[in-house]
Amino acid sequence: MKLCVFANLYAKKPLDEALSILKELGVETVEIGCGGYPGKDHADPDILLNDEAAFEAWMATFKKYGMEIAALSCHGNPVHPDPEIAASFDRDFRNAVLLAEKAGVETVITFSGCPGDHPGAKYPNWVTCPWPDDYLKVLEYQWNDVLIPYWKDAAAFASSHGVNKIALELHPGFCCYNTESLLKLRAAVGPVIGANFDPSHLVWQGMEPASAIRMLGDAIHHVHAKDTKIDKLNTAKIGVLDTKHYGDELNRAWVFRAIGYGHDIAWWKDLIDNLRLVGYDGPVSIEHEDSLMSIDEGLKKAVAALNEAIIRDPKPTTMAWA
Repeated sequence: MKLCVFANLYAKKPLDEALSILKELGVETVEIGCGGYPGKDHADPDILLNDEAAFEAWMATFKKYGMEIAALSCHGNPVHPDPEIAASFDRDFRNAVLLAEKAGVETVITFSGCPGDHPGAKYPNWVTCPWPDDYLKVLEYQWNDVLIPYWKDAAAFASSHGVNKIALELHPGFCCYNTESLLKLRAAVGPVIGANFDPSHLVWQGMEPASAIRMLGDAIHHVHAKDTKIDKLNTAKIGVLDTKHYGDELNRAWVFRAIGYGHDIAWWKDLIDNLRLVGYDGPVSIEHEDSLMSIDEGLKKAVAALNEAIIRDPKPTTMAWA
């Protein structure tokens, strides 16, 4: 496994400066945003796909710091019911695939997206319960008429350009938000579809990430390292479905935290062990979204914790004691 950082936390710094900071911390590989919600501060495909000098200079910056590109991220909703919004996210995804092909990167990260409840809808409709029966009809439309057809086409496009891993981040608000929904889409589309495994989004749903890892197995294409702290006092009063702003930490049911501030290091070591047990040996990418810490402090603490937890050497092929 390699220590990775989603460099978007330093999106407002030039790429050279961001990589210099990460190199100083001992980071080995990076995840780069190139469209969608992450933006294009460190990689604008419209430029890099059409300007060879700019592309070579961009690649040289990574080489300068001995930094690998683990994945390109373009999180978005390419099945949004508004055709213009959907087309924009779809364009970003396809450009990310083309840039990944050009840069020799195998993994592109995004969301599955979420359609509306009918062809004329204006906003996405995330279904969370099976009753009244209207919701099951919404799900049938979303999956059979929109989601599966879209991702069959998008996966074929990615595969034809050497991107064999579309890592969908399991995130509430989108159709693929847990293990079952991800595996459902993967079964319909094929193994190019997999998970960007971010435990922080699973914890507040009541899931045990180590168990989810075993269920997903080789469907894990990428891993985010981010923690969640459940506020037991608030959750006892309001439950975990919380739409208050992330900045209202005192009253929220849960908040995102840096590694070690939602769960102890033993929990993180067990998570790493389970990743290894199912054969995952790729990057573990720190994503900083801790509203109680500055970016610099949160990143340093996360790097220290993850350095203690991750296992770098290859898994032994023999056991002298057995």
